[in-house]
Amino acid sequence: MSRVPIGLELFSVRNELAEDVRGTIKAVAEMGYEGVEFAGPPRHSAEELKGLLDEFGLVCCGWHTPFTLVQEDTLDAMIEFNKVLENPYVIVPGIPEELRQSRADWLKLAGIFNGIADKLAAHGMVTGYHNHHVEFTPLDGELPWDTFFGNTNEGVVMQLDMGNALSGGADLVGILERYPGRAGTVHLKPYTESLGEADRHAGFRPVIGEDSVPWDEIFRVCEATGGTKWYIVEYESDAFPPLEAVERCLKALKEMGK
Repeated sequence: MSRVPIGLELFSVRNELAEDVRGTIKAVAEMGYEGVEFAGPPRHSAEELKGLLDEFGLVCCGWHTPFTLVQEDTLDAMIEFNKVLENPYVIVPGIPEELRQSRADWLKLAGIFNGIADKLAAHGMVTGYHNHHVEFTPLDGELPWDTFFGNTNEGVVMQLDMGNALSGGADLVGILERYPGRAGTVHLKPYTESLGEADRHAGFRPVIGEDSVPWDEIFRVCEATGGTKWYIVEYESDAFPPLEAVERCLKALKEMGK
């Protein structure tokens, strides 16, 4: 397959972005990132953001969209917003805890996401779900991840966050192999299991290339059967200043041949 481009989840540099949106997007482009994924409720107009992306030669490779903004009374506005950005990936980064207490809850969520996907398909868009670690603790005899992705269609992207999943004890390669074609975008978040044994947060401190994620195998499956269109770096620990950390991650990926 052709080379998979690399984007940055801007949550990684959220404080810098809040202080200086233009300067931060410019800095990210100058590092060599090819796209950006936004996160949270919009703080700027779609037209302003699209203008900045065009100015610095970046693509919008996703938006981490709060669950409240993909409901029946909010979805149409979000569709129009993303049309301006030319963003096809409306990814939900988490579900409120009260809505995911049982396997039945996750089955219900799968149906909701299928409905969202059907509405987005008419506009050339897909939805998706991004994990934390709770999805890999069994509920009623099954992993929530499997309950959800075993009952959603291809219009629901499986945005596997490697670091979050590994911190929850997930078999990263096994997941990607079990759901071929579903990993349209994935999060390249570093994690070191040995550091996270006593304190989960400590496991996230190393940057990509200094962690224990099996990157070679991840890339192999993503590019062979995963259907991956974007690799998206996310780093949110404190070992380095945010802009320095994400540049280190990108340099490491380039050294890996990405």
